[in-house]
Amino acid sequence: MGRVDNLSDSWTGQPTGGRIGAVEYVLRDLNDAITAGVARVGDRLPAEHALAARYGVSRTVIREVLRILETRGLTVTRTGRGTFVAALEATRGLRFGGYSASDLIEARPHIEVAAAGLAAVRRSEDQVTALQDLLEQMDNEQDPKKWVELDSSLHSTIAAASGNPVFADVLAQISHALVSQSSVINLAPGRREQSDSEHRAIVAAIARGSVAEAEDGMHFHLDQVKEVLLTITALDEQR
Repeated sequence: MGRVDNLSDSWTGQPTGGRIGAVEYVLRDLNDAITAGVARVGDRLPAEHALAARYGVSRTVIREVLRILETRGLTVTRTGRGTFVAALEATRGLRFGGYSASDLIEARPHIEVAAAGLAAVRRSEDQVTALQDLLEQMDNEQDPKKWVELDSSLHSTIAAASGNPVFADVLAQISHALVSQSSVINLAPGRREQSDSEHRAIVAAIARGSVAEAEDGMHFHLDQVKEVLLTITALDEQR
């Protein structure tokens, strides 16, 4: 095992197109370096700060890229030791925290649609206030990592507001997977803004006490998540 220092030198400038473009460029370059064998299984990638300096991007961009590489099964990050190459080929289908994208697509509606409906009739005023505060924080948050953590908190708070501890416990169990999934989904242009709008509709329905609207809103939101995941998966399979 060693450290990778000989990544491609074909590009050294600032990527264009904002944060999304930067993530896509760095991801492609590192992905290609791994699949081409420039970085071998067991090699440790350069530290976040070194990669950020090399590509001329922020460490936030690098963190997103490393999360996606791990989601594809190409790397593994070990706390305090760094990120290591785990495979030269991506696993078939996206994985988030030990669950496949299809696992989450199948399971989430059965948990979260029902939880949203129950929250509409069982939530306390304090829980409504907490949900509205989370929406405001998400609207104002610029850091993508913090935003996905707020996203996870919003869904967990809805589950808690259902009054059924099973829903809350299940979401707590898969919270890491949901954060990873959200990080990848938000790479789709405009997805974060659409998600904010969908969240507002769900919370408004819960605040009004409308079971049908809360359930429909959550169902629509998860359908949109599903569409983005299926699109990303199809693009990965074409590469």
